[in-house]
Amino acid sequence: MIDTPPRSAWLLLLGGLAGWLASVALTVERFKLLTDPGYRPSCSINPILSCGSVMVTDQAAVFGFPNPLMGVVGFTVVITLGVLAIAGVGLPRWIWGGLWLGTVLGIVFVCWLIFQSLYRINALCPYCMVVWAIITPLFAVCTDQLWGGSRGPLGILAEWRWTIVALFYAVVLLLIFLRFQDYWLSLV
Repeated sequence: MIDTPPRSAWLLLLGGLAGWLASVALTVERFKLLTDPGYRPSCSINPILSCGSVMVTDQAAVFGFPNPLMGVVGFTVVITLGVLAIAGVGLPRWIWGGLWLGTVLGIVFVCWLIFQSLYRINALCPYCMVVWAIITPLFAVCTDQLWGGSRGPLGILAEWRWTIVALFYAVVLLLIFLRFQDYWLSLV
C-alpha cells in the first residue's frame, strides 16, 4: 500500500473534479447540439475559442461516441481515488500503476487532439483545454507516487515531473499563440 501525501491527494481530487466538470459540461453541450442543430454552445466565444465548431468534427468522436464521455468515466475514477487518498486509505501500487498508465494514454490522446485542434480544425474548445491542463499534473502526481525517490530513469522522471508539466504548458501556449497569432494580435 502506498500512502498519499495530503497535497498530492488534494491535487488528485481537485484535478479530477475540474476534468470531470469540463467533461460533463462538454457532454451536455454536445447533446444539446445533437438535438438542436441551431444551438450555439456556451463555450463558443469567438472564431478561435469555439467548441461548437470542434464538436461537429470527426475528431470529436474518435471511437464512435463523443470524446468527453471518456473524460466523464476517467475523471470519476480520479475523483474516487482522490477521495480515498484524502481519507487516508493507502492504495495498492497496481492502482497507482493503472492510474499512471491512464494518464500517459490521456496525454497521448490530448497531444493528438491539440494537433487536430490547431492544424486541422482551426479552433480551440475551452472545456477541452481544461482537460489538456489537468492531465499533466495528474501524471506528475502518479509519477511521484510510483517512482518518487527511486533510482534510474523513472526516478529522474519523478524528480523532474513539475518541470515536465511546466514545459508542456509552455509548448502548448506557444503553439496556440503561433497558430493564431494574427487573431490574438488583432485584439491589441
